[in-house]
Amino acid sequence: MTARDKKTVSGFDDFLSHEEVGDHHFELVVGEIVEKLPTQLHAAIISMVNFFLMLYLQEHPIGYSLTEARYRASGDQDNDLIPDLSFVTTERGPLVRSGPAPYMPDLAVEAQSEGQSDKFMVDKAQVYLAHGTRMVWIIYSTRQIIEVLTPTERQLLTASDLLTGGDVLPGFSVAVKSLIPSETAHV
Repeated sequence: MTARDKKTVSGFDDFLSHEEVGDHHFELVVGEIVEKLPTQLHAAIISMVNFFLMLYLQEHPIGYSLTEARYRASGDQDNDLIPDLSFVTTERGPLVRSGPAPYMPDLAVEAQSEGQSDKFMVDKAQVYLAHGTRMVWIIYSTRQIIEVLTPTERQLLTASDLLTGGDVLPGFSVAVKSLIPSETAHV
């Protein structure tokens, strides 16, 4: 996509209003319209993360775990993002009923899909962090690693490590190997 093809959120809203979009899911990432095309493996990984997050939230009702929710930070004209999974605190107020939330989530979880480069994943994480997200988990299933990014830190976790929630999800922890099916390393 060339610079002149870049969209703003108003152009993206116009794009989404077209009949042809149908049930397809698109997001605007740094001015580029990107279709989300998850696979079964992708869905299984996000389901596992959501399972452990929901167990945590039953014991610690501090917010909501949301799949495929839209976010558009106030004043950001280049991004309308749909993390695979997100967490927002109850302090944000009631859940948005229509359109994107006018802020970024406290935690964004992204599982790398086929065709998404490592650079794309990290660049997208940086967009979240630049607009108020406190933590991003990027799951690289084929390498059995999770990258954890905060505004001040970047850490790679392997299958033998524990993924924790830091100050976003105090007391949350789960083994990385519990989130990524081991056979994915060869898929």
